[in-house]
Amino acid sequence: MNKIKINDHTELEVAATDEAVTVNEKVIGWNMKELPNGTFSILANGKSYLAVVDQVDRATKQLKVKVNGNSYAMAVKEPIDQLLQKMGLNIGNARKVEAIKAPMPGLVLKVMVEEGQQLKKGDPVLILEAMKMENVFKAPADATVKAIKVTERKAVEKGEVLIELA
Repeated sequence: MNKIKINDHTELEVAATDEAVTVNEKVIGWNMKELPNGTFSILANGKSYLAVVDQVDRATKQLKVKVNGNSYAMAVKEPIDQLLQKMGLNIGNARKVEAIKAPMPGLVLKVMVEEGQQLKKGDPVLILEAMKMENVFKAPADATVKAIKVTERKAVEKGEVLIELA
């Protein structure tokens, strides 16, 4: 059974087949059809719902769905995720975040982070001038700045580690 956490508070155990869905050990009559505009028409226990999947992050198994105009954030834990969690292994947290390296020779114009700083995916990290263009490097994932290997106004070579992340 999958565990689905909705809006960070409601947790349900869900199993689905073509004919029915079981939610917290209760069988629900179920029929779902995808409509041409990408929405889904759902009949569940005699009630009609219109659903739209707004966003899917397969890596973190999270999605955002609108049902009859109401938004829901969902996090899915499949049986393997549940087993690994019981064993004290969390693959999601074990993903290695790669260091930020210079893709070409250039000059570090500005370092925008400090060691120990928590970053969110997409946060600006540093600006590198290369071939008369300023390139803003962003965090590739949620991470912590482990070490800053460069200083401002320092020339760097292609492949040189600029910032180590953890």
